[in-house]
Amino acid sequence: MNKAATGPLGGAPLGIFGGTFDPVHLGHLRLAEEACDCLALAGVRWIPAGQPAHRETPSVGAASRLAMVQLAIAGNARFSLDSAEVSSAQPSYTVPTLARLRGEDECGRERPLVLLLGADAFAGLPGWHEWQRLLTLAHIAVAHRPGFPIDARTLPPALAEVFRERYRTSPEALGESPAGSIVSFAMTALDISATQIRKLLSNNGSARYLLPDAVIEHIRHEHLYRRN
Repeated sequence: MNKAATGPLGGAPLGIFGGTFDPVHLGHLRLAEEACDCLALAGVRWIPAGQPAHRETPSVGAASRLAMVQLAIAGNARFSLDSAEVSSAQPSYTVPTLARLRGEDECGRERPLVLLLGADAFAGLPGWHEWQRLLTLAHIAVAHRPGFPIDARTLPPALAEVFRERYRTSPEALGESPAGSIVSFAMTALDISATQIRKLLSNNGSARYLLPDAVIEHIRHEHLYRRN
């Protein structure tokens, strides 16, 4: 497992998809896949958080969550895995992660990077560590339900101002600079929740068709998410 597998590169923008992935599910996979298609990304780098700073402690350890992501994305040439945050003893914050990726031994200063977020996560950005710096390091692409585009009037005032200033209607803007723009894309509506999946698994329920088969098998083999 590479610390920071780069996958297919070139000049096209690279998607950055971070999260707890507790567990990684089909909704995550569809978001990354549709982002590639809608935004003409060269690929998506998945970055599981070791110690998420803005959420409660994950139900399973970082190594298990990393292994599940590796299983989930196997076989998709557009997806790559970055294990650096899992290996770190420090809490995972997005700004330092993006700053690391901007290093010359990673993606460099000029490569367009696109942080992939769901609409709910985007609306909560003002609560993130140094959130104002995000757009100096990457673009932001927000996935929303079909027919429900991002409405600046529903956002916190500080974020609404940034959204109005930075929003671009065309994904072509992502290739014009390394960072600084906000775009959005409609994603197939899949009402899949990691919280619901964990509850289902804790009650010995079936997660078939919610998780990749390889992830289900890993959970079964490692006895994850079971009640003590």
